[in-house]
Amino acid sequence: MATINPYVTFQNGCEEAFNFYKKVFGGDFEYIGRFKDMPAEFKVPDSEVEKIMHISLRISKDTVLMGSDSSAAFGPPVKVGNNISISINTESESEAKDLFKGLANDGQVNMPLEKTFWGSLFGVLTDQYGINWMVNYDYEQSK
Repeated sequence: MATINPYVTFQNGCEEAFNFYKKVFGGDFEYIGRFKDMPAEFKVPDSEVEKIMHISLRISKDTVLMGSDSSAAFGPPVKVGNNISISINTESESEAKDLFKGLANDGQVNMPLEKTFWGSLFGVLTDQYGINWMVNYDYEQSK
């Protein structure tokens, strides 16, 4: 069964916002990655290398708040209203493919569902109703 989590993208200030959320919800960051941590073939402007590529904060047993800063290298700037996505984490590759295909029907694929450098099958789309989705399957499932 897939799980869903909120994913918030910031123009700038993701780290500051997540430090605030950490104070509110408690806990520790499960992951913090910066754009400088990406493989060399992904070109990021020098002014953006310290920005957050991905951060996750567990806020309950079943919910993880995730986020990132936006980067001019990977798409248009975000603004309030288009900066929240629903992230789906699936239990199988086939479930990820089925959900991605279903949600993309009459929608727009923003990043095809593909294997990534971080070891997941991942894709991004906007469905026919304007809702942003991220579909993810981790090849190494945590036990």
